[in-house]
Amino acid sequence: MKKKVVVGMSGGVDSSVAAYLLKEQGYDVIGVTMQIWQDDAVETTENGCCGISAVDDARRVAGQLDIPYYVMNFKNEFKKSVIDYFVDEYKRGRTPNPCIACNRYVKWESLLKRSLDIGADYIATGHYARISQLDNGRYAIKNSVTAKKDQTYALYNLTQSQLAHTLMPVGDYTKDEIRKIAADNYLMVANKPDSMEICFVPDNDYAGYIERTTDYKSVPGNFVDVDGNVIGKHNGIIHYTVGQRKGLGLAMGHPVFVVAVRPDTNEVVIGENKDVFTDTLYAGNLNFMAIEALKEPMRARGKIRYSHEGADCTIRMIDDNTLECKFDKPQRAVTPGQALVLYDGEYVLGGGTII
Repeated sequence: MKKKVVVGMSGGVDSSVAAYLLKEQGYDVIGVTMQIWQDDAVETTENGCCGISAVDDARRVAGQLDIPYYVMNFKNEFKKSVIDYFVDEYKRGRTPNPCIACNRYVKWESLLKRSLDIGADYIATGHYARISQLDNGRYAIKNSVTAKKDQTYALYNLTQSQLAHTLMPVGDYTKDEIRKIAADNYLMVANKPDSMEICFVPDNDYAGYIERTTDYKSVPGNFVDVDGNVIGKHNGIIHYTVGQRKGLGLAMGHPVFVVAVRPDTNEVVIGENKDVFTDTLYAGNLNFMAIEALKEPMRARGKIRYSHEGADCTIRMIDDNTLECKFDKPQRAVTPGQALVLYDGEYVLGGGTII
């Protein structure tokens, strides 16, 4: 009997080819688009991965592939697990990664539960990553064959049961190969551009989004230097992130950078480039993947943001919920709220949120 798989279709080329590949491999494929846009954002999410046009494109591709297609409503889950979290983190002076929250709590937790409820064996996505079962029996995300598009960073938070019920067929291909498969099979999205921005903030103005859609109002405060001297006024902490240089409005005669954001005192600390480097960070909200737990210090490679190429480090637990990561060389702009993702060779060891 054919195994049944629900493919999360965003209307883009990657998830469309994922559905095609799985059908070719003999699965009973169902296409689903997750309706997550909020009532106040219908106009703005036209071209994001989950916008209105996503439904039209995904439905047409499902028609081309001759597979059943549905739109499932996850509006409430998305609001609670992604948007509210995003807003709360900025208010706390942190810089969140909403795609990681969406992957764990909406795309996997919610979609997987609903898919299993309707008799599916797996869910599948168009992520550039692979899943392997290791010798120790655990499932781990493995780098895709193409470093350029690798998306393992945003998937470190998935659980063992989620991984056991997930397929990622696109991870075995480069982006060019995926576009060629789409073109060779006349899929109408073969040349559709990738969506890059956060889907619910298409203009990338995070502070503006928070002020428009919530009752939060920015409170101006002091820019201070690393010694605590007041050097100017800022527009409110949600406008700033560690490592930022542009948009500070400070005439210092040379480049300066945000070193820290302090919500308790409503201060933004400004320093030189050297002040933005550190070799030690701490992470909480941990999720281990290739190993069950970190029992003793070990060597790893750590990534501190999606675009970071990773750096060699030593990791150890300092209490039940906190991991210390010491890099061999200082890293630039370690940012609270972002994810630390740890790798052992090609495999994701696990990760957590930078404290």
